[in-house]
Amino acid sequence: MTFVLVHSPSVGPATWAPVAAALERRGHAAVVPDLTGVTAGGGPFWPRVVEAVRAAAPETPLVLVAHSNAGLFLPVVKEGLGERVVACVFADAHLPPASGLVRAGQEAFLPFLRELAGPDGVLPRWTDWWGEEDVAPMFPADAAVRERVVAEQPRLPLGFYTEPIPVPAGWDAVRCSFLWYGPPYDTVAEEARRRGWPVLRTPGRHLHQIVDPEGVTDALRKLSRKS
Repeated sequence: MTFVLVHSPSVGPATWAPVAAALERRGHAAVVPDLTGVTAGGGPFWPRVVEAVRAAAPETPLVLVAHSNAGLFLPVVKEGLGERVVACVFADAHLPPASGLVRAGQEAFLPFLRELAGPDGVLPRWTDWWGEEDVAPMFPADAAVRERVVAEQPRLPLGFYTEPIPVPAGWDAVRCSFLWYGPPYDTVAEEARRRGWPVLRTPGRHLHQIVDPEGVTDALRKLSRKS
């Protein structure tokens, strides 16, 4: 079984690299697909997300783990991988509906993004959306980790957040679970509970997987098992 750690396209694979290393130390296979190029060449963008994950995923049973807005792509990624997917874990991630269409940017958040976008319709890097008082606490004391995460962030077009992403019906027929770190994902954790999913918390901020990779790895191992 292989853990496929899917980072938010707003950031990059360095946000999952410490957890991938921790999983491998414990005898698990893990891959981190690189999604930083999925908006090159214009939309639609979601097929490139699917292809990037499919290209990285081996021919083994797979546990898909999505962080942040990568959760909204998990149904269509799962469909692209077929029967290999045995579980889906949403780590401080947005939950897609049962079927239909969804966008990477929530409706209430789009005015903020439109203000940030430049004349060319391209947004700053994700960590440049916020003040230092919000960004600094998300990172560990090791400055090199922050440098790696910040350096690999793509600048995404506004269209990435407004593009409809298909949600195939039946995507949640496999085991689904939710790992949350803290607000504002407490409300998402409640929605996961309403869906009957297992829910665990490892307290921290939104990039907690780079702060406490061992704790997050423990939680992922628990959530990926059948109870």
